[in-house]
Formats: sequence, structure tokens, C-alpha cells
Amino acid sequence: MSNHAFKTRLAAKLLLFIVVLAPAFAACAQEGAATLRAGNDIGDRASLQRGAKLFMNYCSGCHSLKYLRYSRMAEDLGLSEDEVMANLNFTGAKIGEQINVAMPPAGAAKWFGKMPPDLTLEARVKGSDWIYTYLKSFYADETRPVGWNNKLFPNASMPNPLWELQGVQHAEYGAPDPVTGDKPVTGLTLAAPGKLKPVEFDQNVRDITNFLEYAGEPAALKRTSMGVWVILFLAVLTFLAYLLKQEYWKDVH
Repeated sequence: MSNHAFKTRLAAKLLLFIVVLAPAFAACAQEGAATLRAGNDIGDRASLQRGAKLFMNYCSGCHSLKYLRYSRMAEDLGLSEDEVMANLNFTGAKIGEQINVAMPPAGAAKWFGKMPPDLTLEARVKGSDWIYTYLKSFYADETRPVGWNNKLFPNASMPNPLWELQGVQHAEYGAPDPVTGDKPVTGLTLAAPGKLKPVEFDQNVRDITNFLEYAGEPAALKRTSMGVWVILFLAVLTFLAYLLKQEYWKDVH
């Protein structure tokens, strides 16, 4: 292959790469890069239990966790089968079944245009900080079909599921764009308080975020707990190897 042909093919590949990834980068830019730090800890079992309760009561009506089973959640979160079936199961599923949504697909298509996404892997795809920020970024917007918008993810077709707890936020707008005329949302103001104080609401959102991070990788709980013992084992093994080395080389000068 000639040098000219090689350069031509390389340029074509680079152009294809840019064309394919440009929409993705544009979407990321539209969502906004500024996220808050969740500061959640999946080792906090009490937080996971609260997060499971909040998710089931406020989110599971629309979103499923189809890669997680009720029985696995009960075991990992230290809950009994009776507690899970009585307080966290609203679909009539059996303890060994996946956490599916109760919303019928036909109703979802009518109300939202399509079925709301499964959230089992949401924390692994977008990160805990993104989820935490997203749940805190809803504001009232009469121009949207559902009456809500989101500062982090503009024009999201989703109402604020936690508005009773948080209250109603209004947007603060900056100077309009000279080309499009759109006004960017620069901040949010709590116009009508909810049932919880802001610090209490933040903890609720952190608990939901914590639970979704656990749901994305339940094995992380055991992996984290085993990590301490692995480090201790390696430390002891290193010490024994050092003693063995000293014994072998003690007569070598």
C-alpha cells in the first residue's frame, strides 16, 4: 500500500470516528458536566435499607430492577423474606423473582411515549454522582408536557418523583443565547418547601443513590468485605516470604 493510500484511509477512519461520536459528545454537553458529589457508601447497610424503601415507594411504579432478585436483595440488606414481601414487593412477585415494574407497557407508551428504562445498571453507566445530582435538579416548567424539567438533563420526559419530599423548585435563568435565544438555567430556587428539610431530603436522595449503586453490582458488598482479609493474607505471606529469604541467604556473604 502506498503512503498516499494509507493516509487517505486513515483520514477516512478519523472522519468516520468524528461523525459517529459527535452526537454522543453533544448529548453529554447538553446534559451538563457539573455534578454534585453524592458521598454515598454501599457499606452503610442502614442507608441501603432506607434507599430500597424509598426506591420501591417512589420509583418502582415506573422503573424496574430486572437484573436483581428480591431474595438477593433480602440477603444482602439483612432483611427477612416477610419484610421484603410485605413492605417492598408491590407487584405480587415471588421472593425468588426479579424486581419488575407494575406499569403496563401500553400505559407507559400512552403516558410517556415509551417504557421507562430499567435502572439496575444506571449507577454503573452514569455514576452515582450523576444520579444524585439528577434527582436534586428537577424544577417546575409549564412548557414541558409533564410540567417538570431537569437542569442536569434538559427536557427529560419524566416528572419529579420526589416533589412531595423536596418541594417545588423554580429555575433561575441567565442571559439568552444570541443565536438561539434560549436562556440557560443557571440555578434552582426552592419556591415551595416539601415534607422534608433540605438536609433531610439530601440524605434521602443519597440513600436512593446508594441503593442503585448496590443494585448495579451486588457482589461489590462481599468483594469489599473480603478485600480486608485479602490484604491481611498478603501481608502475612510477604512476612513469611521475607523470613524464608533470610533463612536461605543467612550463610551467603
